[in-house]
Amino acid sequence: MNQQELINLFKQSNALLEGHFKLTSGRHSDVYYEKFTLLRQPATCTRICEEMAARIRGWQPQTVVGPTTGGIIIAYDVARYLGVEAMYAEPGEQGRIFKRGMSLEKGQKVAIVDDVLTTGRSIFEVIELVKSYDAEIVGICEMLDRSNGQVRFDYPYEALAVVSASNWEPDECPLCAKDIPLTQRGSRKF
Repeated sequence: MNQQELINLFKQSNALLEGHFKLTSGRHSDVYYEKFTLLRQPATCTRICEEMAARIRGWQPQTVVGPTTGGIIIAYDVARYLGVEAMYAEPGEQGRIFKRGMSLEKGQKVAIVDDVLTTGRSIFEVIELVKSYDAEIVGICEMLDRSNGQVRFDYPYEALAVVSASNWEPDECPLCAKDIPLTQRGSRKF
């Protein structure tokens, strides 16, 4: 699967939305990639996860970790293709935590996966969580990087697609200045 094929999946499934959106990061954008429209389609989702697994197989992870919520589905399916375990990093009072008896061993090789990257906040939280266990991060893989590659990590990084999607701080948003109604998407509460 190449970049254009993934973008076409977003378009064909009506998961590429245009308007005025408040992103999970708190920033505003004129475009929103509604990953759950793709993730609720198992045949489409598994094609994406199979490609992600193929791209990171060489990292030889022992565990695949994804942040809740979309990252659960992706981590599970990528791990299934790799034949390793999947774990899920849930929000805690500060950053991400493992719940439900999940933990990592010192030196355990971990690949971090997620759905759509804008600022990297969720991934940075997962990085801190994995590091707190002294586990080894072997790489990070995103379904879609909407930062146009601007977010950088200190680990090997793969994205199935990298796009430039305009986004602004709320006080700099040209759509707010035009009084265009704002729609909040995403899972974080503001």
